[in-house]
Amino acid sequence: MTGRTRKIPRDAVHHPLFARVYEKVGPIADVRAGVGARRRELLAGVSGRVIEIGAGSGLNFAHYPGTVSEVVAIEPERRLRQAALQAGRRAEVPVDVVPGAAEALPVKSEAFDAAVTSLVLCSVRDVGRSLAEVMRVLRPGGELRFFEHGLAPGRVQAAVQRAVDRTVWPLLFGGCHTSRDVLGAIEAAGFEIVSCRRLRVPEGSTRVPSSPCVLGKARRPTH
Repeated sequence: MTGRTRKIPRDAVHHPLFARVYEKVGPIADVRAGVGARRRELLAGVSGRVIEIGAGSGLNFAHYPGTVSEVVAIEPERRLRQAALQAGRRAEVPVDVVPGAAEALPVKSEAFDAAVTSLVLCSVRDVGRSLAEVMRVLRPGGELRFFEHGLAPGRVQAAVQRAVDRTVWPLLFGGCHTSRDVLGAIEAAGFEIVSCRRLRVPEGSTRVPSSPCVLGKARRPTH
């Protein structure tokens, strides 16, 4: 598959209302809900050439360390992509923001040292295919950094998640699903989990269906 690229529609995702809300709420959540601290933890020590899947409005860009030589940021939603372009100009590392979908990344195979998914696997159309694409574009031994919300460990909260996923949640939050087993999907895609911890966002007593999160590192096997 080396060298393969796929043609994709330029605007594979269109959520203009959600995009407007996210542009305003995202920076607030970074401060008040502690998401910004999790972004810093996610990206600490990452190096080389990086692909970020579903970059949104570019809130991760300020946290990439100087060890990164380039970030190729994939964002399918037009309004968020425009915001990411502006954020990329302010970043301290080179950032190239391009249209694309997680299920068909418009880049060559084995072209990246690391991949980043941050609160995005909840909303892709096909998690398995998206992670297969991440595997394809990483070099052998390349690293996947992930910070995702997903399936709650408790039966009651998991039932609540499934209920909201069948009704209003995806409509209100740009196709987001709260009950996906992201960690299981990463393992099923063939990645080796290097480290992972479960956390809740926001921390403390406040709980919403999207609160249960996982943050960690995985690796593409070398063979």
